[in-house]
Amino acid sequence: MNLLRLSENIAFMRKKAGITQDELATFLGVTKASVSKWENGQSMPDILLLPELATYFDVSVDELLGYEPQLSKEQIQKLYIELSECFASMPFEEAFTKSEVLVKKYYSCYRFLLQMGVLWLNHYMMAEEKERQLEILGKIQKLCEHITEHCRETEICSDAIGVKATVDLLCGRAQEVIDGMEALLNPNRILNQSDGLLIQAYMMAGDREKADSFTQASMYLHMVVLLGDAVNYFSMHMQEKEICEETISRLDKLIDAFKLDGLNLNVAAIYQYQAAVYYSLMGENEKAIKRLERYAKTVTDLLHCGRLHGDSYFTKLDHWVEQLDLGPQMPRSKKLILENARENLNNPILADLKQMKDFLAIERILKEI
Repeated sequence: MNLLRLSENIAFMRKKAGITQDELATFLGVTKASVSKWENGQSMPDILLLPELATYFDVSVDELLGYEPQLSKEQIQKLYIELSECFASMPFEEAFTKSEVLVKKYYSCYRFLLQMGVLWLNHYMMAEEKERQLEILGKIQKLCEHITEHCRETEICSDAIGVKATVDLLCGRAQEVIDGMEALLNPNRILNQSDGLLIQAYMMAGDREKADSFTQASMYLHMVVLLGDAVNYFSMHMQEKEICEETISRLDKLIDAFKLDGLNLNVAAIYQYQAAVYYSLMGENEKAIKRLERYAKTVTDLLHCGRLHGDSYFTKLDHWVEQLDLGPQMPRSKKLILENARENLNNPILADLKQMKDFLAIERILKEI
């Protein structure tokens, strides 16, 4: 947290306004000597004068005081992990109250607020009542709006827009998502095709290390996005066998070629599960079981590993991961990930598989973790 800067702020704001110590003293009904002592740090204004001072300089009291509570990236990571564990081990409302207290305490630390929005988004469904879930989604929306209105860091605002769009989608506000995201994510925009420019600029500047790191991170992210988009694509075409089979065939090759099931276990698990749902819908139970086995293995690996990481090809990825706001940590606790995986096996679409010996073995694997 930054120290208060009241003395220097009074002096700075007075000079910026082009007034003398005498003029400020007259407005406040104090002596010039009092103003001088404030500016020199020898004394402090009476607390009742702070709102008048703030109004005079057209700033908030917090701005006048220089009160800008900020957390380091390491502190944000630590608090996120602690709160995530609270949601896994404590009654939901108790954990949520703890997080709300911190949100109010660090209401001008926008990077922290963004991660609290992500935390709530990952846990809001644990609230027992649907009405309460919607209330929490509303709180996330307000948090994102507060960030975009006051934060000056473009990347934080962009991420807040993305989190708000997720909330809008969960609340059925499709048109708001379209209005907010369509132009921003338009693939025809030059900015969305500009990764190569930065890579070439790094090379031209002689910074091979940054060029390597950025290129690997860009390749990795594009493949993860491709995998997620393709899952959505074949989910939209579940009744069109030709499209689904071709999509699965291509994704299997991509995953195997770049070992994505070891690099991003969460996305890989989602893919294997959706493939199992598709095969079950098609009545191809053996293929569905094979996908569920891969799903269970991926979830198991995720719980044992629990971190994003590189490999022998993506050698620079670990450094990039460390720069993320949450670092390599998972956004949800292992306990909640496991509970979600167990619940997924109760999907009615998988009902025909439940009596199969292999399905029971998959259930047992997840129960015994």
